[in-house]
Order: sequence, then C-alpha cells, then structure tokens
Amino acid sequence: MPGQAAELVFDEATKRYEGRDGAAVERLSLTVAAGEICVLVGPSGGGKTTALRLVNRLIELTSGDIRIDGTSVREQNLVQLRRGIGYVIQQVGLFPHMTIEANIGTVPRLYGRPRSWIHTRSQELLDLVGLDQSYATRYPAQLSGGERQRVGLARALAGNPPLMLMDEPFGAIDPIVRARLQDEFLRLQKEVRKTVVFVTHDIDEAIKIGDRIAILRTGGHLAQFDTPRAILEKPADDFVAAFVGRDRALKALALHTLAELELGPPADGPRIPRTSTVRDALALAIEKHAQVLAVTDGDAVVGSVTRDALLS
Repeated sequence: MPGQAAELVFDEATKRYEGRDGAAVERLSLTVAAGEICVLVGPSGGGKTTALRLVNRLIELTSGDIRIDGTSVREQNLVQLRRGIGYVIQQVGLFPHMTIEANIGTVPRLYGRPRSWIHTRSQELLDLVGLDQSYATRYPAQLSGGERQRVGLARALAGNPPLMLMDEPFGAIDPIVRARLQDEFLRLQKEVRKTVVFVTHDIDEAIKIGDRIAILRTGGHLAQFDTPRAILEKPADDFVAAFVGRDRALKALALHTLAELELGPPADGPRIPRTSTVRDALALAIEKHAQVLAVTDGDAVVGSVTRDALLS
C-alpha cells in the first residue's frame, strides 16, 4: 500500500472544453512540496475544483502535465492512481448501507487486506479523527454532518495515501463545527504529514489551513502562489489585494500567537491562553473593553499583554 507524502507538480496543466470560450484551467504551474497543504482559492469560475479533479483524472488534461513524485498521472493505471489518492468531498459520499467500519475499510479491502487488519485500522482511524470506537458499528444516517465529515477523512486516510485531495470538505457545516474540524484536521496533519490539495472559496479558511495558497482568477489563471503571510503582506496585484480583503492586516494577525510576543509581567484582566492568536486576543480586548489581558499557560497567569502592544 502507498506510504509517505509525495511531491505534486502542475506543469502548464490546461483544461479546455469544446464549445466553451476560454479555458477552465490555463497553463497552471506550481509545485506542492511533500507534506505540505496547498489551498486552491478564488472566485467562482476560477477552476479550483477542475484543477483538483485533474490530479486523480476525474477530468482529463487537455495539455500540459501533472506529476506525482516525478511520474505523470497520464502514465499511471487509472485504478491504481485513484487508490493511491485520498479524496474528500463536501457531500462526504459515504455508502449508506455499510457500517462506518466498512466505509473506512473500502480501500484496504480493495488491496486485499484481511478483515482483522481492517478492523484494527478502522479503530485506529476513528481514534485519530476524534470519534469513539463505538461508531464502528453505526451507519451514516445515525451520524451528524460533522461526524460524517470525520468519517470521510478517516476513509481517505485508510489506504495511507501519499496525497490527499479535499474539495470544500467543511463547506456545508455550521461555523462552530467547521472551526472544530479545521482544528482537528490541522492536528491530524501534524501526525500523518500528507501532501494535501485543499479547495475552498473562503479566504479565511485558506489562511488558517494552508502552508501555501494558490489564488486563481477567472479562467483558471494563477494570480499568486505563496505563503499566507506573503500573500497578506505583499499581494501580487490589485486582484489579489481585493480578493483577500481590505482587512488583510487584521487577517495577518491570525498568523501570529501570543507565544511569539514579549509579554509584560502578570496582571489582572480577562484571561487568554498564550497559544491564542493575536487576532483573537485583540478581539477579546475589544469585546471586554480591556486595556490589559492576562496571558495564561494552563491555569497559571504567565504574563500580560496590552491592547497597544497587540495593535503594534
């Protein structure tokens, strides 16, 4: 079965449809390093999902190439290619007549893994995505939307793929559950270190999730490909600046935590963990009309930070 993360290269990848003016994706070139999360984001018609589906050949290239660890997707057996890629979509797509354990074991079963191995792997993955092992015998209809999304992620990981494609996986979930799933996904990524291509229309999600962000403009043209910090601080052009929003300075505060700041001495004030982002700390200071926040590590106050320091 597949194993470690793989490098993914788009080499002037192009998709055109007959009878349609312009390309859906136009000469897209970028490299996603092994173990990184690349987020594709852009307006409707930017070719985000098309680019994603070119990787596992749900859509075939018109010209150009896409390579996984140096091998063209065009040269690979289609079945083997797709078995080696985890795929997570917004609608999840679990098999309703199968238990959660059977759903998770879909790909390992195709590889001929014995039932005992699949059972153990399913239990491991349920634990990894934060679900109790009792979920193994349930059916998809018995789960909430957020729980089904977790199972979809577990199923995508079951074959230990070097590459994962995620098409707006948290898009149909309420904001609170969505934030929890984002946090869970980032925690999971630290453990499994897969190469991930993640499609979203939400720039805030892209900033939070991505190691690198590819912003596509209408017609599938790459506008900028860089780290979230670089895109927020140095947008390539007016289109990118408008897309990330006028509040990009505030968005940039979400990339820094209080642990990076030089704290003042312990003081009284609303408490906030030192792992919190500067943006969350500033929001709390505004909400509580506080000039000083008490920064905590566990239950202990380890320092303080002023509103002025957060703004600077």
